[in-house]
Amino acid sequence: MAIVKEFKEFAMRGNVVDLAVGVVIGAAFGKIVTSLVADVIMPPIGYITGGVDFSDKKIILKQADPVHKVLETALHYGNFINAIIQFLIIAFCIFMVVKAINSLKKQEEVPVPVDPVPTKEEILLTEIRDLLAKKA
Repeated sequence: MAIVKEFKEFAMRGNVVDLAVGVVIGAAFGKIVTSLVADVIMPPIGYITGGVDFSDKKIILKQADPVHKVLETALHYGNFINAIIQFLIIAFCIFMVVKAINSLKKQEEVPVPVDPVPTKEEILLTEIRDLLAKKA
């Protein structure tokens, strides 16, 4: 039963809950970015490149043979290009979100000037200074 108790303590920590929320939001954000790339960004790129759709690009290694029921073997490098573009967009968006959050934290963490508490040595030196000032 010690393992169950240990697991319960682990699962109830704030970091695990934060991580779970991050994974769920990340998955939803990934779908949004996938749609952004496929539906918004790639069509203009295809238009600029003369109607090229990267997802259709492939290198055929072996042609399909319907007579012998052999499927086509191909390297779909266009899907890889789409994945790289999606990754770059996701990385940039995450960078911008983290940058915005960090700037908000910096605004919140404006240090309030605090009068430093003098150490014992400083108090003693102050007393010595005051005594010397009285003698002079």
